[in-house]
Amino acid sequence: MVRERDFRLVAEQALDLSPDGMLVSSEHDMAVGENLIVSFKATQLGLWFDTEASVARIVKGRRYGDHGAGIGLSFSTLDRVKRLILRGHLRRVPPPLPRRTQRIDWTATVRSLTR
Repeated sequence: MVRERDFRLVAEQALDLSPDGMLVSSEHDMAVGENLIVSFKATQLGLWFDTEASVARIVKGRRYGDHGAGIGLSFSTLDRVKRLILRGHLRRVPPPLPRRTQRIDWTATVRSLTR
């Protein structure tokens, strides 16, 4: 992944992938909304996926279970056919295990007790 404004390499490793975006490991200072050019290879077909993406969130790497600093990207120009191919490929891959315990919905718990 390279930053669009200066073509500087900002990330080489993807941590998570979806048809709509990806989480990448990066130590570079980025701003939400900053544009990147992304190119990655996926599926058994060996297809390259080239798209523009914008920074959707910044991961500081301070939470337990984080793999260090990173950035969440939202794909902006991935064409429909490639997105469908990627979606079909990812359906065959088991989902990642949650790194945090599920939050307790106290409101629903109290409501069920008062009925």
